[in-house]
Amino acid sequence: MRALARVNLSAIERNVARLAREAPGCAVCAVVKAEGYGHGMVAAGRAALAGGATWLAVATAEEARELRAGVGDNVRILVLGAVSDAELVVALDADADVSVWSVERAQALADGGRGARVHVKLDSGLGRLGTRDTAEATAVVDAVAAAENLELVAAWTHFATADERGDQFFGEQLARFKAWAEPLRAAHPGLLLHAANSAALLRDPASHFDLVRPGVAIYGLDPFGDDPAQRDLEPALELVSYVAAVKPADVGESAGYGRRFVAQRPTTIATVPIGYGDGWRRALTNRGEALLHGTKVPLVGTVSMDNVTFDVGAVAGLEAHVGDAVVLVGAQGAEQITAEDVARSIDTINYEITTALTARVAREYHRDGQAPGS
Repeated sequence: MRALARVNLSAIERNVARLAREAPGCAVCAVVKAEGYGHGMVAAGRAALAGGATWLAVATAEEARELRAGVGDNVRILVLGAVSDAELVVALDADADVSVWSVERAQALADGGRGARVHVKLDSGLGRLGTRDTAEATAVVDAVAAAENLELVAAWTHFATADERGDQFFGEQLARFKAWAEPLRAAHPGLLLHAANSAALLRDPASHFDLVRPGVAIYGLDPFGDDPAQRDLEPALELVSYVAAVKPADVGESAGYGRRFVAQRPTTIATVPIGYGDGWRRALTNRGEALLHGTKVPLVGTVSMDNVTFDVGAVAGLEAHVGDAVVLVGAQGAEQITAEDVARSIDTINYEITTALTARVAREYHRDGQAPGS
């Protein structure tokens, strides 16, 4: 297979269980939007539930529809993002909870005549969805609570800088949310409060409230962009391919579009069939690396849509043969390349590395090397 993402469902389960221990007494809402950050939404959702999550969260109504079909009826699903009128129908048909932040939207939802479970969002500082006005947010809560066909479930917010340890704004957001939300809970017994993403969950217990929403960490990715092992997290995804061609390159010969690699010495070039059409970023041109026979080899030349090339001759004594396994994310022998390593090489975040993997990359699921269900 030209490019394969192997996903360890047992690692997702253990990561969720580990995060649940970090927030005792809190419900865990595992975020599985964007195809489970590239790992597969339904498979990741099922693994998260097996690990102790009781809620799942997505960004869109269509994701909620697909997830509901995959995980069954006895799971709470929350749509975090904005939904149009047409999308709202899809979300409610999927029996998903929805997010609201304006009185007008709450009233329209009530006037629609359908029952809905509602989470009211305060923009405490992220500056995207939600209202910044606490008085308006409270009015939305009151409107939802007063509507006979709506169920007021939760008040929530989202942090802008939880993954930037030591910054002051995280604390400001947390204080702003608490000052608004805690009196609401007194006025509406049973109201859930939730705010913590993966970074906040690991950073500050004061952010946990009643429910936590880990996303990136359930896949074994470090929310702080460092090393998952430092957080006792297990990367769940391994990205592999193979050597499709091997050829010598003499001095002055090049590899790839634009001749962005020209051999300065006699060397050997291995071509691997993965490229930006698979989500392997073009920004990795002359920057990336892969594991071949347990040794790191540099990516050279331009990443194209379907292929990349590696300078095998850069490593003394290393040989490549057609069919040899190549690991782009994961471990081989004693060496490892993490999504965080790849992200740092192109100044992005680990989220983007896995989420960028396209449908052309096959997903293969296992449980610690064994077929699921075996």
